[in-house]
This record gives sequence, structure tokens and C-alpha cells, in this order.
Amino acid sequence: MLILVDWSAPLRRRVQDAFGTRALLCACALLSAAVAGDTAFAKETTKLAVYKFELNDFSAAGGIIPPDAKDATYLAQATEEAKRLLSQSGRYTIIDTAGAQDEAVKAGKMSSCNKCVGPITKKLGADEGVIGTITRISRTEYTLLIQFFDAGNGKLVSRYFSGLRMGANYSWPRGVAWLMKHRILAKSRG
Repeated sequence: MLILVDWSAPLRRRVQDAFGTRALLCACALLSAAVAGDTAFAKETTKLAVYKFELNDFSAAGGIIPPDAKDATYLAQATEEAKRLLSQSGRYTIIDTAGAQDEAVKAGKMSSCNKCVGPITKKLGADEGVIGTITRISRTEYTLLIQFFDAGNGKLVSRYFSGLRMGANYSWPRGVAWLMKHRILAKSRG
């Protein structure tokens, strides 16, 4: 009777154990690095300078009735709603614009400052500047335009337009929320 002994079996097991152990150690090291250093792997947020939203009144009464305190209140609420939603998305860090000493910022005329958005935004330490413009068509109709400008070169990065929306000045923050949720934050910008 001939008995065959497989002398390679113990060697094969040792090699398999060594490779299996190494693979397991590598997998554990990668996993622990990913968990412990999660912030190292996280994408850095874009710093945004969100300027006060502006009103262009093209309604029939626009040349006769100046913007009132309620308009100013709802514009401020629209600006704050934009900041809140952008910040909550986790993609953006909001940079305070209150300290800007430039006349265009103080006057709330960033949309017509002739390419000053880039330099002012860069001075504030932000990557991009955000300008929101509400255009009143009538007392119960408006449009909303939100534009993102690069701080380095001042060029337009992206723009979002709401189309015609129904509602008086009290609905401007709601219009901002709609545009943020359905256009700006619904996909990656760029």
C-alpha cells in the first residue's frame, strides 16, 4: 500500500495565512484611517460672501412709491434665508460681509458696481461672492436672480433665475428657499 503525503499542504496554509493576515491588516489600517481622519478625506467647503439682496422695482408704482420698511425687512429675510440654506448644505462656509468698507456694499448696489464683486469678495477672504436680485414686476409678481462670482477674477461662475413668481414682498424669502432647494442645492454647481 502506497501512502502519499502532501508535504506542500502545510506550506500552502502558511502562505495563505500570511497573505490573509496582511490583507486583513491592510483593510483594517485603511478603514481606521478613513474613520479617524474623516476630515482629512472631506472636501473643503467653498467660502461664500453673500451680499445683501437688492430690489429692482419695475412695477407701475416703482417710480412713484419708493421701497418701504417692509420691503427692507423682506429683502433682509431673503438674504438670511439664502445664507442659512447654503450653510446648512455643508458645501459652503458663509463669510460675513458686514465689515466691508466699500461703498457698493454699504449702498447695497453690488449688482451695478462695475465688476467690483471679485476684488471686494477677495478682500473679505471668500472664494466666491453671491448677489441676489429681486425684480418686482408688479405688487404681486416678481423674479429672483442669484449669481455667483469668482473672487479671483470677478467673472460670473453661475447664475440661477426663478422665472416669474407670484406673491407680494412677504413671499420673497419663500422664493429664495425654492430657488435654493430646486436649483442651486439640487445639484453641483459649476
